[in-house]
Amino acid sequence: MDKLYDVTALGEMLIDFTMNGQSDQGNNLFEACPGGAPCNVLAMLNKLGRKTAFIGKVGEDQFGRLLKGTIDELGIETKGLILDKEIHTTLAFVHTFPDGDREFSFYRKPGADMMLAEGEVDYDLIRQSKVFHFGTLSMTDEPVKTATKKALEVAKEAGCLITFDPNLRPPLWSSLDEAKEQMEYGFEYCDVLKISDNEIQFISGKEDYDEGIRYLQDRYHIPLIFLTMGKEGSRAYYKDLRVEREGFTVKAIETTGAGDTFCGCAINGVLTHGLENLTEEVLGDILTYANGGAALITMKKGAIRSMPNPEDIKALLKN
Repeated sequence: MDKLYDVTALGEMLIDFTMNGQSDQGNNLFEACPGGAPCNVLAMLNKLGRKTAFIGKVGEDQFGRLLKGTIDELGIETKGLILDKEIHTTLAFVHTFPDGDREFSFYRKPGADMMLAEGEVDYDLIRQSKVFHFGTLSMTDEPVKTATKKALEVAKEAGCLITFDPNLRPPLWSSLDEAKEQMEYGFEYCDVLKISDNEIQFISGKEDYDEGIRYLQDRYHIPLIFLTMGKEGSRAYYKDLRVEREGFTVKAIETTGAGDTFCGCAINGVLTHGLENLTEEVLGDILTYANGGAALITMKKGAIRSMPNPEDIKALLKN
């Protein structure tokens, strides 16, 4: 089957409510920002000129319609997006700390994204894609957990490159043991892994990042691993190579979507150069570009609508 799409992602799409000042009465004001990690990644890839498609479920409510309209407008293929008449769109309230880091309060018991069933997935979208991308939030609950695992099997059979970002959110799991189990399931399938500093410590039990990555490489033989370390920058681990590039210093207001922006830029790099015979120089360039993109999004609120333009990333790299 012809590959019509560069990347198809399956998973959650939701509204991130971010603090945006106070009203005249002194009440907190929240801005409704379209988000959800897999779709954030697609939004960045779209900015980079890639053809993308999304598979998931939102509620047939004002937020679900807002989300569908947003990604339609961006040019992300939405024929794999289903609107649920019974269950509302998932919401996340983002509390931002002074350093720009954040924590989430989720309204998802249940949320529409959890309700995507195996029989509702458009598997042809996956078969028509070069890359299939997923995370673990679509593995917290049934029926979407079974749907995700079936989608992974189809992607593997179709010869897709499989990219995985665990995107650990502890409040959404019944137990951290279950979170660990589903992360490990993802490691078994993926060709490219994007993992954060706290996630590698969680999954490997090792403080040292290199030791944690070695544990993953030895156990799962993942061809390419990207490690993000916040403002410290990032690393790539590929065969015997370990490449590191520094982050960019910017005035961050919140970090929502930074990892997803990095992930979209990194996947774009892999699509450009392939997964065979990557060199230290190429990996370094991919890291620097992805670090630049991730830095720029921290200067805005929200994710899907805030993805940096390629020309702005290039301008940052020149400085």
